[in-house]
Amino acid sequence: MKKPRIAIASAGRFHVLDLARELHALGYEVRFYSYVPRRRAMAFGLPAECHVSLVSRLLPLLAWQVKAPGILPKLRERLLWAAMNRAVMARLQPCDVFICMSGMYLEAAEYAKKRYGAIIELHRGSKHILAQDEILASLPGAERPSRLAIARELAGYRLADMIAIPAQHVLESFSREPSAQAKCVVNPYGVDLNQFPLWPRSAPKDEVVFVYAGVWSYQKGCNLLAAAVQQVDHIRLIHVGALGDCPFPIGNQKIQHVRKIDQADLSEIYRGVDAFVLASRQEGLGMVLGQALASGLPVVCTSETGGRDLCHTPALRDRVHVIPSGNVESLAQGMAHLAERLRHGPPFTRLCDEDRQTLSWAAYGLRYAESMYQNLATRIPH
Repeated sequence: MKKPRIAIASAGRFHVLDLARELHALGYEVRFYSYVPRRRAMAFGLPAECHVSLVSRLLPLLAWQVKAPGILPKLRERLLWAAMNRAVMARLQPCDVFICMSGMYLEAAEYAKKRYGAIIELHRGSKHILAQDEILASLPGAERPSRLAIARELAGYRLADMIAIPAQHVLESFSREPSAQAKCVVNPYGVDLNQFPLWPRSAPKDEVVFVYAGVWSYQKGCNLLAAAVQQVDHIRLIHVGALGDCPFPIGNQKIQHVRKIDQADLSEIYRGVDAFVLASRQEGLGMVLGQALASGLPVVCTSETGGRDLCHTPALRDRVHVIPSGNVESLAQGMAHLAERLRHGPPFTRLCDEDRQTLSWAAYGLRYAESMYQNLATRIPH
């Protein structure tokens, strides 16, 4: 079977830059359309010949987004999406498969299907847009998707031939729209194993240090996390990331804040802690979970984070403790149970290189290529 020519349309990097790199490594002809600067894209391993820049066509809107994000954000969103689609259509080369981020790209996907007969593969990182909106509506101060975003998401589900999602709980959220759910393919995101090496671990003698990396927000369940930490003796939490809409417990001796750092530096944080925790109320799949697991950390995570989907092997499964979301008691019990095991045993199943490889971006790319052929082979030209 002839390998398809692949176009990937994004805004920033997201996970699709990693997908572009891995599909190119597998021998596919790939073009990656985005406003990520070429030098930065190449720093993440994307070959220069795959990169198609949209910056020159989007520069005024990108300046608006960076310099004045709070001024008329809905208008900026509408104009940026329209400009991105026009920019891709102007530069789009013949392709057999058009991969794009849901909501952002609709007109360009329609163009690729009409002009080149391309298969449309939509990437949705979170739950079905209506399920996501319901969750966010229940959180105080949480930013909900705009009406335009919802309308474009729903139109994209109808247009797509395949919807790539990262976790089983995302698939379940699509049950409200069976025709879209039938198009969904679950493939959990990967990890740069070079950036996140496996560090040697020893049992903590007294205090167990957990880490959470991400925005301190209600959506991430941080108010619940702060309360849970207070309920458990002999544990401490390090938060790495920006402070969002949830008040941070300044002065709390059990919770330390570290400002947002580059992903490459996060590994050093993981090296010095004992476990990872993610209390999100709504999240497709937390990439930080895979990074923590690759580093050898056991994790406590809610059912809304995709942690179960990273249990590719028995050793990984042994390190993932999944709890219900939105519940302080369950979170506290999960952290207490993990802390007790870390201090007194039994030890975790040994993590070997084969386990770690299942978490890699290379494994993600292979799974993606297989699903693309399995689901769409009859429509790919021979």
